[in-house]
Formats: sequence, structure tokens, C-alpha cells
Amino acid sequence: MRILSALAVGLLFGLGLTISGMIDPAKIISFLDIAGAWDPSLLVVMASALAVSFLGYRIVLARGRPAFEPAFQLPSKTVIDRPLIIGSALFGAGWGLAGLCPGPAISAAALGEPAIYAFIAAMLAGMALNDFLPARRAA
Repeated sequence: MRILSALAVGLLFGLGLTISGMIDPAKIISFLDIAGAWDPSLLVVMASALAVSFLGYRIVLARGRPAFEPAFQLPSKTVIDRPLIIGSALFGAGWGLAGLCPGPAISAAALGEPAIYAFIAAMLAGMALNDFLPARRAA
């Protein structure tokens, strides 16, 4: 049941990205083009996602335990440190340059465009590289 619920949530997320147009790199880049033909629709999508997440966390965490797990798996690290800032900056730069981030890229793979596949290959290579780099994190 756990895998089916993860699949359902992933499909719902991908459907939302597709319906909102967030799988189109040009839409993301036009949002970042404040001085040009600015498209504020990404701001509406982000605000809506924030509202849904805020309410969803309140409702789900009030239950005491998740439906398909023995306990919630929430992040224990709450410090804003150098690796977090550097990772966020790299993520933002990549998102701004490519117009894609991991979720929309996976959803956009259904479009069959070679540039999307190149992005996904680079993303997977970056993930694999991260796994092979020595951990420099404080315990």
C-alpha cells in the first residue's frame, strides 16, 4: 500500500505541474525575466502550493501518526548552514538557466524532447556524483 500511495501522490504532483504549465521551461524563464515579458503565473502556483502545504502539514501532523508508516519522517536538522546555502544557490542557478527543476523535468519527460532528457541525465549524474563525494557534513 505504501508504494501505491507514493505513486498516487507522485502522479497527482505531476498532473498539477502539467496543468499549471510548470513543465514548460519557457514559462519559468519568463517568470524570471522581470524586465521583459514577465509572467507572474509561477508566483500564483508557488503561493497555492505554500497554502496547501501549510494546511496539509497541520492536518496530517494532528493525526499523530501517518497512515502507512509507524512514525513521521521529518527532518531533524534545522540549522541554516553553508552547504544548505551553497546547494540552494546551485539549485536556483540551474533552475534559472534551464527553466527546469527535478519534479517538472520528470513530468516533462513525457513530452519526448531531447533537451528534457539531457537535463534528466545531468540531474542523475549530479546525484550520483554527490553520493561518491566524501561527506563533509558535521554530525
